[in-house]
Amino acid sequence: RATRATRARGAEHALDALYLGGRAERDARELVLRIGESEVRLETGKIGLQANGAVFASEGETVLYTTACASRECTGDGSFVPLTVNYAERFSAAGRTSGGYKKRDGGLRENETLKARLVDRPIRPMMYKGWGYETQVLQWLMSFDAERSTDALAITAASAALAVSDIPLKKPVVGVRVGLMPGSDEPVVNPTSEQMKQSRLDLVLAGTDEAVLMIEGFCDFLTTDEMLRAIEKGQEAVAKACKEIDAWAATVAPQKMMQKLIVQPEGVDEAVAALVEDELKQAIVVPIKQERGAMIGAARERAVEALQDEFQASAVINACGKIESRALRDVIRTKGRRQDGRTTSMIRPIACEAGILPRTHGSSLFTRGETQAIGVATLGGSQDAQRQDDVEAGEDKRFMLHYFFPPSSVGETGRTGGASRREIGHGNLAERALMPILPSEEDFPFVCKLESTITESNGSSSMATVCAGTLALLDAGVPIKRKVAGIAMGLILGSEAAGGGDELEPIVLTDILGSEDALGDMDFKVAGDKDGITAFQMDIKVEGITIDVMKTALEEAQKGLVHILGEMEKCDPAPAGATSKYAPRIASIAVPEKYFGKVIGKGGETIRSIMEKTGAENIDVNKEKEMVFVTGGADADLDAAIRMIEGMIVEPEVGKIYRGCVVKKVVEFGCFVEYLPGLEGLVHISELDVSRVPNVSDVTSEGAVMDVKIIAVDNRGKTSLSRKEVLLEENPELAAAGSMSDDSANERNGGGGGRGGGGRGGRGGRAGPKRDSGGPKRDSGGF
Repeated sequence: RATRATRARGAEHALDALYLGGRAERDARELVLRIGESEVRLETGKIGLQANGAVFASEGETVLYTTACASRECTGDGSFVPLTVNYAERFSAAGRTSGGYKKRDGGLRENETLKARLVDRPIRPMMYKGWGYETQVLQWLMSFDAERSTDALAITAASAALAVSDIPLKKPVVGVRVGLMPGSDEPVVNPTSEQMKQSRLDLVLAGTDEAVLMIEGFCDFLTTDEMLRAIEKGQEAVAKACKEIDAWAATVAPQKMMQKLIVQPEGVDEAVAALVEDELKQAIVVPIKQERGAMIGAARERAVEALQDEFQASAVINACGKIESRALRDVIRTKGRRQDGRTTSMIRPIACEAGILPRTHGSSLFTRGETQAIGVATLGGSQDAQRQDDVEAGEDKRFMLHYFFPPSSVGETGRTGGASRREIGHGNLAERALMPILPSEEDFPFVCKLESTITESNGSSSMATVCAGTLALLDAGVPIKRKVAGIAMGLILGSEAAGGGDELEPIVLTDILGSEDALGDMDFKVAGDKDGITAFQMDIKVEGITIDVMKTALEEAQKGLVHILGEMEKCDPAPAGATSKYAPRIASIAVPEKYFGKVIGKGGETIRSIMEKTGAENIDVNKEKEMVFVTGGADADLDAAIRMIEGMIVEPEVGKIYRGCVVKKVVEFGCFVEYLPGLEGLVHISELDVSRVPNVSDVTSEGAVMDVKIIAVDNRGKTSLSRKEVLLEENPELAAAGSMSDDSANERNGGGGGRGGGGRGGRGGRAGPKRDSGGPKRDSGGF
């Protein structure tokens, strides 16, 4: 009967020949790439078939699931690619759950935003102009082996998902990480996490089979040549992998939707040029940003209104943008001057002030032309460090930089509140640029938070943040290793100038304006000093940037950094160079692990007691470093707190005198004295004074203070103390006085050599019971 029922159920769900729905069994198409030190495996056709493109990308046991989807309705006008990239990490990928209150993954964390930006930046220039369909790239980290970080893999996976889809993409893009080991000149492509801990360079590079599109890196004052060698090595690996992905995608991808690209209507460029070209050319060279913006806006409005019956407003504005770009390039190439009258290598005027905010720990104001930043440094204890809650489980952050870009900085209105992607990205770049100059925790145990508020912006506010941050750190008294500055470089390619061609030399621009960033071909941010580089970030909007052009840009950037650092030396008022009276103070002491329990106390009661007695704000027991850090304000007695902790970890030393010890308890046979915090010993009644003591209460009482010497520590750790030994050591004459006093006492009690020596009470020769000179034996309490 059971067999018949099973067959019946199987027959009920058996598919007949008319079923035309989706198949459960799929044929996966796979590509294996050897990229530097790692092997990357791409798979499509098995998972996520309803997306335009879906890829499972794996590197070792790390797996990223990536999809690419385009909306069915055209929402854009073709002037801007409506691309969104979202990257998410699942804690389950590493076999963990979130350490926060919310256990459901999905809340956006800063490290996820940073990786999404890394993916977006090289992918965006490879999307066709004229693509107006909302496009979304979604990525989930499904498995993580911690062998390598996932940012380079995420770039490759996103590009592969677009490559196997029907969404138009010019070329595949591949991402790699490049490191440089100490003592080696040979860069390593896709090193392991363990290798990266020792690396002098952390470079993420993305590009196509022909050119670099994006680089972002942080290093410990690398030279230009070392950087360029790393970029060349990374690009070699990228080019090879891109060709393989391109060939693979050609066999699995459907036909691209090229017919859906928006094309400018015929005649719009000519009509707009006839109407406002001269006006736009004049406006583009107006030196003041607000005036220039007003003139360009007026010209655009006039063109839109005049041509509203013939063309859509978006087409007219796009045509105006082309004229503005050509005009900017032409004036630079033909006249050697820029919008604000500078030459290509000139830096805008700079002014610096420190200590502008009286109650902060350190502050600065840095102004470069029409870009301005207020820097504020705040010092704190270990309790102020930022905990890292991500799958890579990094150490707590002791240095943080928060970048704020309010809409008022560009004379606009807009949203405020939580940090935008741009604010997170710019803050991270400036933070990493400053990290190499910070002192070690041993030299400066403070946690430091920097805030940069952009009050004006017309180009490279993130690099202004580096300059303002350096000055604010100095004003807060942070002993930085050296000063660094930041600068942004731009590029004008010859092929884009009116009447020009590929034979024209590219022009590198120093300290670019916002419009030169928007209308130019490159934004290359560099931080460091005359001897080396600490951070760099390059976004390229077109293919064709060669290593020689990058070298020229880096060399010009370092010249600019030298000039900016010279201007920062003129800061007036100068940074205080000392810790503010409003800043906390930190004291530390080395504590072996075996004493942690004693220092902490039951439920933390010892720490709380020390804090209450000394006014300390926090006591942190660092088990890894075997250190205890005490943090407090100006009123806290940190020295007393350290002495209390020191007392807990000092081993009792026989023969050592301890001063000012408190009597904790009085008993018949002596008293118990706390000679070190938390450590007590017995002063036997016979050790209280040089002469005989009939009653303990004759000499001391609970709460009294005395100096004692350790005379013995038994094998059970019990300590015997002596007040008498201290008195005799400091006053030797008391030994004779004490002896005479004892003799007098014996004579009063019968003479003849002490009590019991010549008969009780001196009454005859019959000896009484034999007794000690110190009286009858008493229970010593085990001491």
